Amino acid sequence: MRYREDFDREVEVRETWIPMADGTRLHARLWLPTDALEAPVPALLEYLPYRKGDWTAPRDAQRHPYYAGHGYASVRVDLRGSGNSEGVMRDEYAEQELADGVEVVEWLAAQPWCTGRVGMFGISWGGFNSLQIAARRPEALKAIVTVCSADDRYDNDVHYTGGSVLGIDMIGWSGTMLAFTARPPDPTAVGDAWLPMWRERLDAIEPFVHTWLDHQERDDYWRRGSVCEDYSAIDAAVLAVGGWADPYRDTVLRLTEHLPGPVRGILGPWAHQYPDIALPPGPHIGFLQETVRWWDHWLKDAGNGAMDTPRLRSWMQEPVPPATAYEQRPGRWVADDAWPSPDTRWSEVVLGADGADDPVRVHSPQHTGIDAGRYFPYGNATDLPPDQREEDGRSTCFDTPVLTRRTEILGRARVRLRMDADRPRGTVIVRVCDVAPDGSSTLVTRGVLNLSSRHGRDRAVPWVPGTPEDVEVELTGTGYAFPAGHRVRVAVSTAYWPWVWPQPDDATLTLWPADSALLLPERPEGTDEGRAPVEFDEPEQAAPLPIVRGTGNDRPERLVTHDVGTGEWVLDVDPNYGGTRTYPDGLVYTESARERYRIRVDDPLSAVAGSEWEISLRREGWDVLVRTSSELSATAEHFVVHSTLEATSGGEVVETREWRREIPRTAG
Repeated sequence: MRYREDFDREVEVRETWIPMADGTRLHARLWLPTDALEAPVPALLEYLPYRKGDWTAPRDAQRHPYYAGHGYASVRVDLRGSGNSEGVMRDEYAEQELADGVEVVEWLAAQPWCTGRVGMFGISWGGFNSLQIAARRPEALKAIVTVCSADDRYDNDVHYTGGSVLGIDMIGWSGTMLAFTARPPDPTAVGDAWLPMWRERLDAIEPFVHTWLDHQERDDYWRRGSVCEDYSAIDAAVLAVGGWADPYRDTVLRLTEHLPGPVRGILGPWAHQYPDIALPPGPHIGFLQETVRWWDHWLKDAGNGAMDTPRLRSWMQEPVPPATAYEQRPGRWVADDAWPSPDTRWSEVVLGADGADDPVRVHSPQHTGIDAGRYFPYGNATDLPPDQREEDGRSTCFDTPVLTRRTEILGRARVRLRMDADRPRGTVIVRVCDVAPDGSSTLVTRGVLNLSSRHGRDRAVPWVPGTPEDVEVELTGTGYAFPAGHRVRVAVSTAYWPWVWPQPDDATLTLWPADSALLLPERPEGTDEGRAPVEFDEPEQAAPLPIVRGTGNDRPERLVTHDVGTGEWVLDVDPNYGGTRTYPDGLVYTESARERYRIRVDDPLSAVAGSEWEISLRREGWDVLVRTSSELSATAEHFVVHSTLEATSGGEVVETREWRREIPRTAG
């Protein structure tokens, strides 16, 4: 990593308020060339709820001064009701958030230090709202960089997958946002108003999970803000970036396929992080340099060849033994000038060996999925799936013969299943693994299908037992090379806890392997011959923020326990977002989070997911604490949600809240 301080433009930092039409003010931090009034610059906006004053401050320091030093006004804005901004926040990507975002873009374009051209960028939440605001077409917004984001709020986010409720993040992320939205503004920014502003937030707060579970099919709630509903609404230039270890990677493939305007895609080996941040898996790239070229082309009319790159650049992963982290993921960069690639050759592998057509039974123990790994890998030591042999043993597996040649795949594989279910409700999960000669099993890709959503995510159609159907399970995208001498394994299960909330019926599936197949998007040998190599600069960042990190706690990141007597399995998770940090201004920010997922091997109704948070902020004369708990369980007919919140200042209780909701199960 190279840290830069020698920029072409001298930079100053300002704090300011941005007024909204209804009188609410959003708080912003600007990194601005000191001569911007004499030589105006384009503006770049990152627009988040994660608190620029503390939580994202280390990351902000890496990139905003870098952009400003290259001749941009780089602006970080707290969403309404978050950080130091006024108002309240009631949901993610709400209509108010997006309308405010359009106003912020217009405000930036009108400033005397701005040329009138604006770009947006962000990872995760900021990548989402960059896409969604671009779809609203504010005139000044000319280009965006969206990283680890989703074009589909229903089927490619933290709520549902394949039409199934996500057990691991439906309550986990709601619990996180309950704690995050309960944090107060900082008195150094808002003065004595911090306490009434905090009380307003606490009075308005409600767990987001209530809304998410009120919409268990793909209805208008999810369609709003899902840019996949109308890709043509986006006319800004889009650089879409993701990682094979991130759950949002398919968005890059869909955007490069469907956007009618200027678009480029990059898919590396990375987790849910910016590609210049040195967390595993690597290798990392000079992402900031790549984005400056993008901004220079679209916001400064620089003839720098930013659009001469291939439409999609992706990392072809070499086979590796299974591990929960890789410092470096072996592979190479490959390029495609069109996506889907005309070079792709679809190969079909029938699951039935030697044409055997006897049906097979699939019925998995409820803890199948305990070795799924983290839904959102952040670069921690235990994020990725371990050896899948135990998971394979809990599944019904179909192996190919030993491969006689290297087989590279790039894109989204699919599995077609001829099957029946003995209950009206059920789930099918498919994993594809690379099985080495020693028997080790490395997860390559996977997919989920809620059987009631097989005819569309917008409806719940019960299965009619005794009526076989052909269903197709689309797997998440990947770039992977199966070597000669290995086997490809297709593992089918009816459970995948805690990723997927179990259906109450505990269905048994019947498969006809001879009428079922794996479809692989093969990249033929020789595809890259004669192409110029794909190259990126080494990573650069601005000088790091001088913070002091605490030692953290000593509990494991992921601990699995099994009570042999009761058959209960428990996954105990420390998300390890950051621990304790002391900032240059004296602020001490401490957070501790814990998630637990419990289930008994034979009872889908025993599933319980819980999230607990404690966040404290301390500075001389100011000491606040937020504690939250969230728990999700289910009966056959209802989801049951119980959440609590306690907020204190100087040891005195400011507010306590408690919520209990029973929500009817429909698709879930």
